[in-house]
Amino acid sequence: MVAFGKKLKERQLQEWEGYYIDYKLMKKKVKQYAQHIKNGTLDKRQVLKDFSRMLDIQIEKIVLFLLEQQGLLAGRLAKLGEQHNSPDQQSDIATICQLREAYREVGLDLLKLLYFVEINAIGLRKILKKFDKRFGYSFTDYYVKTRANHPYSQLQQVFKHVGIGAVVGAITRNLGDLQERQGSYASIYDQPAFPLQDPVIDSIKSAVDRLGYSTNFLHFMAQHALIMQEEILPSPVEEQIDDKRYNYMSLILNLANTFLYMINTYIIVPTADDYSMSLGAAATVCGIVIGAMAIAQVFSSVYFSAWSNRSYFRPLVFSSIVLFVGNVMYAMAYDFNSIWILLIGRIFCGLGSARAVNRRYISDCVPLKIRMQASAGFVSASALGMACGPALAGLLQTNFKLFNWTFNQDTLPGWIMAVAWLLYLVWLWIAFKEPAHEDDHVEQQSTTETKQSDVMERGVKQPLLLTSEQNGGNSEEKVQLLIYFMLKYAMEILLSESSVVTTYYFSWSTSSVSIFLACLGLTVLPVNIIVGSYISNMFQERQILLASEIMVCIGIVLSFNLIIPYTVPQYVCSGLIMFVSAEVLEGVNLSLLSRVMSSRLSRGTYNGGLLSTEAGTLARVVADGTITLIGLLGQSTLLNLTLLPSLFICIGCIVATCYTYNSLY
Repeated sequence: MVAFGKKLKERQLQEWEGYYIDYKLMKKKVKQYAQHIKNGTLDKRQVLKDFSRMLDIQIEKIVLFLLEQQGLLAGRLAKLGEQHNSPDQQSDIATICQLREAYREVGLDLLKLLYFVEINAIGLRKILKKFDKRFGYSFTDYYVKTRANHPYSQLQQVFKHVGIGAVVGAITRNLGDLQERQGSYASIYDQPAFPLQDPVIDSIKSAVDRLGYSTNFLHFMAQHALIMQEEILPSPVEEQIDDKRYNYMSLILNLANTFLYMINTYIIVPTADDYSMSLGAAATVCGIVIGAMAIAQVFSSVYFSAWSNRSYFRPLVFSSIVLFVGNVMYAMAYDFNSIWILLIGRIFCGLGSARAVNRRYISDCVPLKIRMQASAGFVSASALGMACGPALAGLLQTNFKLFNWTFNQDTLPGWIMAVAWLLYLVWLWIAFKEPAHEDDHVEQQSTTETKQSDVMERGVKQPLLLTSEQNGGNSEEKVQLLIYFMLKYAMEILLSESSVVTTYYFSWSTSSVSIFLACLGLTVLPVNIIVGSYISNMFQERQILLASEIMVCIGIVLSFNLIIPYTVPQYVCSGLIMFVSAEVLEGVNLSLLSRVMSSRLSRGTYNGGLLSTEAGTLARVVADGTITLIGLLGQSTLLNLTLLPSLFICIGCIVATCYTYNSLY
């Protein structure tokens, strides 16, 4: 907090010094409240009332000054508009140049006002979170609900920057009108495909982007990636550094790596049991075959995250080579008749998991103004890869030999992915541009400053609902990680044993299993659209979290084979309920986790993205190991016995959520 207060002071304009939030005073007050409560001179109700009044006064001071400055800017724009529309001066080149410069000056002053709004918004969030942490009370939620939804809300002015959009539009339109476009007088509204190229407008748009991203859905999707957003206000120089490090094709290559890796993970699921049996192993050994990749990923995530501190290109090259070798070994195991070569091939595939690099590139190299879109792209690429993997496996129904190597439904996934990674390696070598890395001193200084900032929520609708570190944030962080472990465990049980279960109960073919798994994967994006755009606006995140956990539990219960004969509708419906509920749960869980997770995990090797990857990967390892171990008892008991741990963990998560929720309120 000391670093933030110092940064806040440095970024303030001297002429507006008296109108910023008095962060130092409020931090001092929080300490005094704690002392008074300890001494018994004040009770909690008096503290809440006094602190609320102080916040109201601070916000009113900010808002009145904001409105005053907006009025001054509007007045200047009105005078410039009169000159601009004067018939005597429309063809005067000198006057047009003067008007352009005058509009740019207004734009620069607007930019100062945007920075003023942003730094005050960050200060308010910080002091609210500090209050919640100190007193173990969810004051933030109370304050936002009672103030932001009131018809005379002043919070709306600060956090939705009401009225600023009109000023931005006026400057943009008039500068566009004054810009020479080959003699054309078409306005920006007539040609939206040709954006106005002006440094002032670009800076304003960048500042507006930081105040609020375009849609709730985009924000909701991006949080699936757990790529943390920094809260310290960047300077224009820092933004220029980000732009220099960013390369569009390099970002596409990172997303392509994510897409191919997810295909590689799930393309073997429909045929893993058949492949295991063809090599003389039991069908349930498919759990180890599928899970071998996850076991290796537990270790690869760490060294790839550390490697990405120095380079992005070399880890991606290494990843592609290792995945190529692993898939070739996976395919060749059939002709060598060796289950060990099969397992080693899958381990190699896990050792090539570069998802930590993909996350780090987005977090470190993508400019802030498009980082949310890039994060959402990361999630979308993962979802599409998950759906395409089983679908592609269903198309590989053939059997022939070439140069004494067998190509059938078991080996073709390995051959296909080996070729895909080889082509990707060539594309990577040609098109990837290694971003410039900062020297150790700058990097260390940047890391030190970053550690002082917490994760912020960038949504437009709920800008203050940041309950990080409430009531001992570490406990809530542990609960969210437990929930993430549970949902990944339940999903892995459903997906990995689907081929064995459906073959045993329904005699499904590989194509049928592939279609079922592909349909499950295709629900990811539509579900997130519904939750991110609609449900998240109607209910609180913790309400959605608890409801989703209950639905996952219901899906697990319905999946058991108990008294009545097991049918396809029961399996499909229960699986769909479990999978879709887990997807909703994952989105909300990561949204909350990104806010309760410690700020020290925003960057560096052991960052929040790595932690979530390790938790999810560990869940998959345990789930796949459970399938193989219980499979030793026979396929008839596999379904029920693998669902029991899922049920117990899910019930435990529901209890932990209710306990944490009650302690917060």
